[in-house]
This record gives sequence, structure tokens and C-alpha cells, in this order.
Amino acid sequence: MPTEQAWQWMWQGLGLAQPDHALMRTLLERYAQPHRKYHTRQHLDACLKHFEAVRHAATHPHEIELALWFHDAVYDIAGAANEAQSADWARDVLQAAGASSEVAARVHALVMATCHNTQPQTPDQEILLDVDLAILGAPAALFDAYETQIRAEYASVPEETFRKGRRQILESFLSRRPIFHTHHFSAHYEAQAHANLRRSVSRLQDRQQYRGS
Repeated sequence: MPTEQAWQWMWQGLGLAQPDHALMRTLLERYAQPHRKYHTRQHLDACLKHFEAVRHAATHPHEIELALWFHDAVYDIAGAANEAQSADWARDVLQAAGASSEVAARVHALVMATCHNTQPQTPDQEILLDVDLAILGAPAALFDAYETQIRAEYASVPEETFRKGRRQILESFLSRRPIFHTHHFSAHYEAQAHANLRRSVSRLQDRQQYRGS
């Protein structure tokens, strides 16, 4: 799990000498909300660990790290502005702490990139997106557990509606060539991600065809 020492180093790396430990606790409480099954502290911890493998390639590593903390700070399956609210929160926190407008704007853009609906505009955004999607290239059992957790988060959504929407999302990732933007993630996770996505899409398709027969 993230530590207060790592949190402090991150803030110092941003040029902000007085880290807000109460904010860290608030964010951890957000990731521990009971309606979350995948977008939890475990996901945050996994993202931070994946980032350590590519930190050396980042232009502004501390900004990526903070963006990871905030990227799912607001998570409501019925909400259409989770990323925007999370990004605004991160920007406001940085501005209140005395960060420059440039730093606040870059972190805001990093969080917004996790909408995954546009191409990343900077190398740091590429790193952040690959870190967030690393689960797609996880071993099959771990990926399948992730899919189960996502379904649990959307337990209120009818089965047929969920399967149709989920299939569209996974097919959108499959259509990317490549899925990952950086050499590290492409080399380590691309092939497994394609296998996982194809398997999951096939299961969703088979169940839909069965229901329609």
C-alpha cells in the first residue's frame, strides 16, 4: 500500500514542501468505498507499482504519480463526469498548495486522458494510460478476476445491457494497433492483452447469441 513517506516525497518532487496527509487519507477512503470492486486501493497500488517500472522514462514523474492518485478519486457508475470531477479536484488541490498553473494544468490533462477516448498528447500521458490499462495484459486468471470485479461494480445494470456495453468497450481496445503506447508495456503486455480481450469478447458474444436464439 502507498506510504506517507512516498506521499511526502511526491509532494516535495512537485516543489511543495508541506504535503497534505489528510488529503492522502481522504483519497484512500475514496478508493475504499463499498460500491467499488475493481477501482479500489488494490487498483491504485497496482498502478503505482507499474509506474515504478517506467518512472525513469517520464518527463514529470511526480505529476504522473499524483495523477494516478486522483484518476479514480471520483467513481460513480451512474456519473458521466467522473474523470472531469477527479481532474478538477486534483487541479484545485495543486493550486491551493501553491503549485504553478502549468503543473496544475498538466496534472488535470493527465487525469482527463484516462477517459480513454482520445489519443494521448504527451509522452507522460502515454505512460499514464498504459499504467491504467496494464490489467488488460495481466495473466488470464487475474484478467478474468478483473472482469468479474467490473461486473460486480455494475451489478445494478441488467445483464443484457451490461454485456452489450462491455463488449463495445473491449472491442474498442482490441481495435487499437497497438493497445499500449510505450515500448515497455507493449513489449510486456501487448500479446497477452489481445488474448485476454479476444477471450472476453467471445464469451460476451456467445452469451448474447444464446439469448437471441
